[in-house]
Amino acid sequence: MPPTVMTIVEGHGEVKALPLLIRRIAHEAGHFDLNLPTPIRCPKSKVIRPRGELVEAELTRAIHLAANKLPCREEGAILILYDADEGCPAELGPRIADLAHRIRPDIHVGIVLAKSEYEAWFLAAAESLKRAGKLGPEASPPPDPEDVSDAKRMLANWMGPAKSYSETVDQPKFTHVFDLEEAKGCKSFAKLLREVEKILQKLYPEASRHSRD
Repeated sequence: MPPTVMTIVEGHGEVKALPLLIRRIAHEAGHFDLNLPTPIRCPKSKVIRPRGELVEAELTRAIHLAANKLPCREEGAILILYDADEGCPAELGPRIADLAHRIRPDIHVGIVLAKSEYEAWFLAAAESLKRAGKLGPEASPPPDPEDVSDAKRMLANWMGPAKSYSETVDQPKFTHVFDLEEAKGCKSFAKLLREVEKILQKLYPEASRHSRD
């Protein structure tokens, strides 16, 4: 059985898109046998209340469910991805990480909060999406993609008047082709890359040792 990464996400779009993204990152690192089961969808509204209070029981349920789907704890990890929306990733992320560690200290759990939403990463990589024919010629990365309050609407405007952005349809399509280097303009995407790299180093220790030699 190849190493396994279970994921916990909030939206239907991420259910399809996040495994694609992790696989792209793994392939670039030379790992082609990673097992990525269907993510567990746990809406953020059930886990994080409007004032930032964590609903520990719901997050505990989701993490245990993900852990139970790992064939082997030693060759598995969990990645949690939520949109930060109006919250502060630097404040909320460590709290979720601390809770996850208390719930399952025996399993590596990575936490990423997209600021403000997953689609901000597409804004940062707008040039690559334009080259791929997903966005119109007027598409251009905003100065700070993560400060855009409605990235989905901006993407829809760039797609043209006869089209609208669909999270379940376009998020996976854009994930297939957007440039990962361009998306590093978003700090939260750079954080995702670091978390996935940590997981890959844990799951493929021999490759990590060889890369340092």
